[in-house]
Amino acid sequence: MIKTPYYLIDKTKLLSNMEKIAYVREHSGAKALLALKCFATWSVFDLMQQYMDGTTSSSLFELKLGRQKFAGETHAYSVAWADDEVEEMLENCDKIIFNSIGQLQRFAEQSEGKVRGLRVNPQVSSSDYLLADPARPFSRLGEWDPAKIEQVIEQISGFMFHNNCENGDFGLFDKMLTHIEERFGHLLHKVEWVSLGGGIHFTGEDYAVDAFCARLKAFSEKYGVQVYLEPGEAAITNSASLEVTVLDTLYNGKHLAVVDSSIEAHLLDLLIYRLNAKMAPNDGEHTYMVCGKSCLAGDIFGEYQFDRPLAIGDRLSFIDTAGYTMVKKNWFNGLKMPSIVVKQLDGSVEVVREFGFEDYVSSLS
Repeated sequence: MIKTPYYLIDKTKLLSNMEKIAYVREHSGAKALLALKCFATWSVFDLMQQYMDGTTSSSLFELKLGRQKFAGETHAYSVAWADDEVEEMLENCDKIIFNSIGQLQRFAEQSEGKVRGLRVNPQVSSSDYLLADPARPFSRLGEWDPAKIEQVIEQISGFMFHNNCENGDFGLFDKMLTHIEERFGHLLHKVEWVSLGGGIHFTGEDYAVDAFCARLKAFSEKYGVQVYLEPGEAAITNSASLEVTVLDTLYNGKHLAVVDSSIEAHLLDLLIYRLNAKMAPNDGEHTYMVCGKSCLAGDIFGEYQFDRPLAIGDRLSFIDTAGYTMVKKNWFNGLKMPSIVVKQLDGSVEVVREFGFEDYVSSLS
């Protein structure tokens, strides 16, 4: 039996998302790039690269990972490139997307001859969280003034709009894309490609996929552009779990169970956005608050129902833990880092990476 904690990636479940992405690519003409900021576990890229067109990055390291481990195009984006990163960035990318006109002009000479784009902020988004809202007041994420963008249009061949955040509503996507067309349509006619970013949950159940494909195709034909999508969560939704073991149980007004993992160290987004981890099945008469083993008082996965009292040694499984987890895991408290385990398409289970004390030591100095 594999020692917990570990992230378990199920390639069969991953394949389901890949097939939906392939459907959208075929019926819309859009290309799909994996957003490495969400998921960068390269041990399953062998499967994903068969169904996607490449990767997009948020940093030099992500860019190089995409270039080395994932077939297809490699797009380079960063909120701000440092002087000592630019040369290596240019060596590893097919397209570079600058976040601002200032960066575009600063590195204009060095990037001459490269396919260049500019991030545009349409000042609308689907985000429910100010923390994650790219269109928040005073946002640094992209240029918003069409007049200023038009002045540098000859230096670029494409745009990147990223204003969808966990948007599973096609109607809202359509409305915001219409807003983009109304504000920037005259500029869209002057470029060759447009990335619509990530955050569009088109692989979710009951999403209006055919309407989505038709909308993308019409947009592409109207402006004569190649459309790119940058799925992160959409690529890996429901494809992984975090497997843990109960280490202790106690009662303090509620029944508590302490497991060998931590939200702060292993599922950080839950802490940031004050969300509960998902568990299935989750029914029964016995309610427990499942807690992490770090010293953080609020290290709590959530409350769950079980069909019997929990006992030390019981295994629990938190579902839908692929996105924004392994890319954010950390060594807080020196806790054991979850292994990465892959369930292959043939059903075999393989431990692809374990982490030990030397990894903890080498992360510090």
